[in-house]
Amino acid sequence: MAQHNPHSIQLQINRMYESGQSLFAKTKVEDWLKQRNEDPSDYDIIFNKQPAPVGSREVMAIKIELQRKDGQPLDEWLSSQLNDSQ
Repeated sequence: MAQHNPHSIQLQINRMYESGQSLFAKTKVEDWLKQRNEDPSDYDIIFNKQPAPVGSREVMAIKIELQRKDGQPLDEWLSSQLNDSQ
C-alpha cells in the first residue's frame, strides 16, 4: 500500500475543502508556487471537484489545475508535483 505524504499540496487542499476552508486554497497554492521559485501571478489556479478514487475514504477529491496566462504549456514537473498525492 502506498504511503501518503501529509505535506503534499493536493492532500492539503483536499483537507481544506473538507474542513470548509476552501477560501484559503488559492493562497496555499500561491505560496506553494513561490516555494518553487514560480511567480503565482503567471498562473490561473483552478480547483476541480471530482469523485474520489475507488477505495478511498473520501467522497470527493480536488484536482488542482494551473494554466499559464501567457499561453505557454505548463512544465510537466510542476504539474506532476502539484497533483501528486504520494
